[in-house]
Amino acid sequence: MPEFILRKTMIFIEDIHHDGGPIQKQPRRRAAIVALVKNPFVGVFEDDLQSAMDDLKPLGLVMTDRLVEAMGGVDGIDGYGKAGLVGEAGELEHTALWHVPGGYAMRARLGEAKAIVPSSMKIGGVGSRIDIPLGHINAAYVRSHFDGIEVGVPDGPKADELLFALAMSRGGRIHHRMGGLQSQDIIGEDGLR
Repeated sequence: MPEFILRKTMIFIEDIHHDGGPIQKQPRRRAAIVALVKNPFVGVFEDDLQSAMDDLKPLGLVMTDRLVEAMGGVDGIDGYGKAGLVGEAGELEHTALWHVPGGYAMRARLGEAKAIVPSSMKIGGVGSRIDIPLGHINAAYVRSHFDGIEVGVPDGPKADELLFALAMSRGGRIHHRMGGLQSQDIIGEDGLR
């Protein structure tokens, strides 16, 4: 049973009032939470990484709860995404440990979320930044919700650490006007439309 010792968490919150166009009555909020944990697989090639995902499930739920709180509650949250950043002594596959714990934790707390949780991952040194892609929680083809939020920690990830991230948003891009499937027209059968 590997140990993912938590070193720190950080929360990022953005309230977007306009993006060069008219100021909106209701700002769009997007937020992210990151956690830096010890990477127990540094220096060892482990054939079975999948079982370690279970060890990260409690972290996924705690991070999701804190992110929902930062968003001001679950009402209206309609976008999400996740990311993983591994320090230089790890391997990219270690970031894939976050797929189930991060994605399913958000789905558990947000209700009937049907769309795939967009994800990104990379290897980077201390101070590296990563973009967390965002998409609609129920229909991947809602263009207004194609977005992202950049996060990073000044003192991480260290070579033997992993940075796990979750992000949520409320509403589409503040001045979206690219057409396509609209939120109110989601059918919700397959997570696509």
